[in-house]
Amino acid sequence: MDKNKPGHILVIRLSAMGDVAMTVPVLLALNQKYPNLRITFLTRRFFEPIFAQVNNVKVYRAEVHGKHKGLAGLWKLYRELCGLDFDAVADLHNVLRSNILKRFFSLNTISFVQIDKGRAEKKALTSLRNKDFRPLKTTHDRYASVFDALGFPVDLQAVELLSKEPISDKTLELVGTDHKKWIGIAPFAAYAGKKYPSHLMEQVIRELANTGKYKLLLFGGGTKEQQELSSWASGLGNCINTAGKLGFAEELALISNLDLMVSMDSANAHLAANYAVPTLTLWGLTHPYAGFYPFGQDPENALLSDRDRFPGIPTSVYGNKMPEGYGQVMESIAPEAVIEKIRILTNT
Repeated sequence: MDKNKPGHILVIRLSAMGDVAMTVPVLLALNQKYPNLRITFLTRRFFEPIFAQVNNVKVYRAEVHGKHKGLAGLWKLYRELCGLDFDAVADLHNVLRSNILKRFFSLNTISFVQIDKGRAEKKALTSLRNKDFRPLKTTHDRYASVFDALGFPVDLQAVELLSKEPISDKTLELVGTDHKKWIGIAPFAAYAGKKYPSHLMEQVIRELANTGKYKLLLFGGGTKEQQELSSWASGLGNCINTAGKLGFAEELALISNLDLMVSMDSANAHLAANYAVPTLTLWGLTHPYAGFYPFGQDPENALLSDRDRFPGIPTSVYGNKMPEGYGQVMESIAPEAVIEKIRILTNT
């Protein structure tokens, strides 16, 4: 592919939200260096607002639980994609579904480049025996390498991130307006080994609320999370549970206007980082060395669990492996340390 001519690339990254969000800095770098390059991004419909500010990117909705389910559904998807007239495929997922699509695309001459996930390196990093504890290539750099192989190298150090988005009247009615520091708190994660204990997070929230310096905006998802957040916010006038009250696009706009995001090793950290919002992350069984640190954030913006007490960290890339005796790993991060770091990052 001639990088000096306009082109059209199909990008595949179906899930999860955090991994999809991590593509944004790379897409922005591509757009800024190659303004004539068109991107069709194959992903789930729900993620579409993530790309609202990225020029020349159009989302193609993969209905993996609907018409694109199973082998027959993927063949149908392949046939649909063939009609989009793109020049190459950048597979940023490299899973069973995208590998099947790769087989289908081998029927024609379109270039198909897949991400190298570094599985062997990550296995060595997360091993409980003979651990190779060293920083690995970041996911952002792994994504960029795919486009480099297609003839579109980018400089991630020079990328201009997303700008603040206007907040809707509905959101303003929920959160109000004032001159306090707006702190987002996203206390949940997919696995228990990445979630700060509820009683400690509630302590952090109450102590922050009692200072009167902050507006605390709580983010979450399902019914159980909404109930827990409502319980924490109860009786605290400057603490608001946003979960279930805003659409995803409205939630992103609110995140873009935060003074600070406090998150686990989870999607909200990456969503905030895409807007250059200072992001404090809390790490349990996972570790930034695996390559999933929020883009552009100072390494000092991470609070890590105690590896002297829990030398197996990281026990997995995703936080889904809990060795015996590691159930309280995140309790090694003291609430006082979280509060002090928030004060430092907000200059309060």
